Amino acid sequence: MTELRLADVVAVLDENYPPGTAESWDAVGLVAGHPEQPVRSVLLAVDPTEETAQEALERGADLLLTHHPLYLRGTSSVAATDPKGRVVHSLVRGGSALYTAHTNADAAADGVAQALADAVGVVESRPIVPLPADGLDTLVTFVPHASTTAVLDALAAAGAGRLGDYERAAFVSPGTGTFRPLDGANPTVGAVGHIEEVSEDRLEMVLPRGRRRAVIDALRQAHPYEEPAYSLLAQADPGATTGTGRIGRLPEPTTLRQFASRVAQALPRTPQGIRVGGDLDAEVSTVAVCGGAGDSLLSRVRALGADVYLTADLRHHPASEHLAGGRPYLIDATHWASEWPWLPRAAELLRSAAHARGVRLDTHVSTRVTDPWDIVLEGAPT
Repeated sequence: MTELRLADVVAVLDENYPPGTAESWDAVGLVAGHPEQPVRSVLLAVDPTEETAQEALERGADLLLTHHPLYLRGTSSVAATDPKGRVVHSLVRGGSALYTAHTNADAAADGVAQALADAVGVVESRPIVPLPADGLDTLVTFVPHASTTAVLDALAAAGAGRLGDYERAAFVSPGTGTFRPLDGANPTVGAVGHIEEVSEDRLEMVLPRGRRRAVIDALRQAHPYEEPAYSLLAQADPGATTGTGRIGRLPEPTTLRQFASRVAQALPRTPQGIRVGGDLDAEVSTVAVCGGAGDSLLSRVRALGADVYLTADLRHHPASEHLAGGRPYLIDATHWASEWPWLPRAAELLRSAAHARGVRLDTHVSTRVTDPWDIVLEGAPT
C-alpha cells in the first residue's frame, strides 16, 4: 500500500471507537469526504469550529478528526449562511474530510475517559458505568403457572435461554400476581373492575440482544394474558474496559490540594483553569473522572466510594447540593481541557495503524482552546 484512503482511516477509527457504542442521541462517523480520497495528513481537535477547520486547511490536512459532532441535532441545510455550514463548505473546497468520534470515543477502552484517568495518574481504573455485556439481555416475565412450560418453550424457540452448550436455560420461581382490569380490557382471568390474584411463576431467561424483537413477539403470542408484564435488563460486564468515565486509585494517597495541583499541571491551560470544592487538606486516594459534562454521575461516583471526582461543566446547584453531602470532593475543569488528552492518543493510534501498513501518516494535534471563554476577570472584593 502506497497511501491510505479515507475508507482505511475510517475503518481504523470504527474498529477502535465502534459507532454502535455511541449514545442513541449522538451523531458520530464520517461527516464529509469521499471514501476513496487519499489521506496523508490528519489534524485532531476537540471541536469542529471554523477556526479548527481553517487550521486543518492551513496545515494541508486531508482529514479533520474531532471529538464533538458538527451537527449533533441534525440539519436540513449545509448552506454557508451559518458557522456550521461554513465549516462544511471550507473543508470540502479545501479537500479535507471530517470525521467525529464522540460518546463512542468517550466509552472506548483507550478513549477519552481512559486518557483523562491516565493523565492525572489514576491507576487500576474501571468504567464508572460499564457498557452492557456484549449482546446479552435478561428477560423477566410473569406467567400463570399452568402456562409456564408453553411460554418457556416458545421463548426458547425464539432464541432465549442459550448458555454455552446448553439451551432452554431458565429460572422459574412461584408467587402471586395481582391486578385489576379496567374498562376496555378483555382479561383472560377475572373480570373488569375486580381485583384478581393468580398463582404465577417468575420466569427469567437470557437472550442475545439481536433476538430481542423475536423473543418479545414470541412472548406476546404464547402468553395467555392480553398484556403480559415483562422487563428486559441489559447485562453489565463487571470486568468491562468500556463504558462511561473511569474510577480507580492513586498510587499513593495525597491531599485534595495536592491532587488538584497535579490536575492543573496535567491538563492544558485555559483561561478558567480548574475549580476545586471540598476540604483541601483532606486525604484522597480513590478518584473518579469523566471528560466533558459529568454532573449526571454525581450520585453514581458517591455510591462507588470516590474521594474526589474530576469532570467539567459542573453547575452551581448540583455541585453545591452534592458537596453538602460530603465526598467525593469536586474538581471542575473546562470541557475542552478535560477531553483534550485523548487527541494525542488517537493521533498515535492512526500513526501506528499507518506504519503497520507501511505508510507514513502525518498527524497534528490542535492546541487551539475552543472553550467559549477567552479571559477571566476578578471582580472587586466584597
